[in-house]
Amino acid sequence: MSEVIFREARARDLASIVAMLADNDLGRNREDARALETYSLAFGQIEGDVHNRVLVGEKQGVVVACLQLTFVRGLTRRGALRALVEGVRVAAAERASGVGEALMKHAIAIARDAGCKLVQLASDKRRGRAHDFYRRLGFVDSHEGFKLELAP
Repeated sequence: MSEVIFREARARDLASIVAMLADNDLGRNREDARALETYSLAFGQIEGDVHNRVLVGEKQGVVVACLQLTFVRGLTRRGALRALVEGVRVAAAERASGVGEALMKHAIAIARDAGCKLVQLASDKRRGRAHDFYRRLGFVDSHEGFKLELAP
């Protein structure tokens, strides 16, 4: 893996991020890179929230990986702070290069530095390779997840 820099996303990164979100079997059906204004509104809200961070990996000036890190204070675990990881993506040309692992380790370090007691994520049941990846990083598939779609 050549030099990858991890940093907070900026508005100018949004088209690259959305393209990565749409670049898999699941994303093709739920993301729409033509609707950047919708993503831009969401990004503005995320960017203005101290509990949310969108991280990107940049290689030679090109965004090649991204994820969202959200900090949630709960009453469980004695009021512990936890980090939720969402939207982990690596550009197709960089998959299996180590970029995703480095990005996840960077996010885990940020969570640890923020005082989080737990990092958690959900991954679609159809993404077996992703599950293997998370297990290699030390994540345990300890729960069954549920979701309820509310909007079309």
